[in-house]
Amino acid sequence: MNRRRTLASAAVLLTGALLASCSSDLPTDAPAAASGSTESGGDRPSKFFERAEYKKQLTLAQETPKGPADKPWEQMLEPQMTSTAPYAKKGSGGVHLCFSNAGVFNPWRQVGLKNMKAEVKLHKEISDFTVLDAQGKDDKQISDIQELAGNKDCDALIVSPNTTATLTPAVKEACDKLPVVVFDRGVETDCAVTFVNPIGGYGYGAVAADFLVDKVEPKGKILALRISPGVDVLETRWSAAKRAFDKSELDVAEVKFTDGDPAKTKSIVADAIARHGSIDGVWMDSGATAVAAVEAFEDAGVDVPPITGEDQQDFLEAWKEKKLTAIAPTYPTFQWRTPVIAALRVLDGKPVPKEWKLPQPTVTQDNLDEYLRDGMPPLHYAMCGCQKLPGFPEDWGGKK
Repeated sequence: MNRRRTLASAAVLLTGALLASCSSDLPTDAPAAASGSTESGGDRPSKFFERAEYKKQLTLAQETPKGPADKPWEQMLEPQMTSTAPYAKKGSGGVHLCFSNAGVFNPWRQVGLKNMKAEVKLHKEISDFTVLDAQGKDDKQISDIQELAGNKDCDALIVSPNTTATLTPAVKEACDKLPVVVFDRGVETDCAVTFVNPIGGYGYGAVAADFLVDKVEPKGKILALRISPGVDVLETRWSAAKRAFDKSELDVAEVKFTDGDPAKTKSIVADAIARHGSIDGVWMDSGATAVAAVEAFEDAGVDVPPITGEDQQDFLEAWKEKKLTAIAPTYPTFQWRTPVIAALRVLDGKPVPKEWKLPQPTVTQDNLDEYLRDGMPPLHYAMCGCQKLPGFPEDWGGKK
């Protein structure tokens, strides 16, 4: 019973993570299934699909990043460097960094903020670090950005926008006052000195789908589990996966929305097994309910087929304990370290990429033990790049 409550809490929190960590900015009259999908998930082309970006991300996934091999948060993929000389901090005194955060309302963002604060502690030149939490509200974040940009003590402003279009004017206004570093989600302006983000949703979705194409026999039945429609990063993940499946000999038997609910996920999986006789692979656009899906196969008394998840501790533990055939693409939380590094480079007058593309590592059977650490809480994200940061693991809820 406690396990199920934990799963339910995790799903609710991660659903919030995906809905809030990705900018959808759908029009108010957009249908519930904005992608053209039906309530059961659908498979018609998504209006979010951009062929050029899709090709770019799949190409980036094959590139070797530049930077320290053991510090992916400092690495860059195909960087186009831009001068920051005009922003170099003049005079003596410590650096005051300011951060407008969309919020810390889910585990992914909580782990991320811990990473960022620990990164700040590594730099003695940072004398002050001011963080304002928008609590997932656009209007509050607009006010927060205006307050920080108007604060003459702020040397640089880091912004993780709550949504894209709505926050754009506030970011543009801030760019006129001080150097701005945007990360995680973008805005509809390139005024920021640099925009920090990983490869993206297409890369994530393709990695997971390619794994199933490799592991499942031809004609095998795939169950695709999605969180909800109309969220850009989830739509791009599914767009890339669908293209991989369309080119394969696999049969996508069902595409279902789980709402991030473990109980609903288990019911969907059980119904799919009963309806099709067997399910040979499970693709997921997020790992929130991966453990619930695994338990549904076990409850049905059948083997767990190849399955995709994410780098959450609970899934990695289940993977190892149950000897699953699995893979975990990631949206790495180590990206929260990079904006601090970028801001300091800007204030030093050192070049930075106009778009700082970070690698997007994948947890595989070969490196599972590298990322799975005993004593971490179920909702910890293993791709945090935090293992050598001060306060780890206690500050992240873990035990030595």
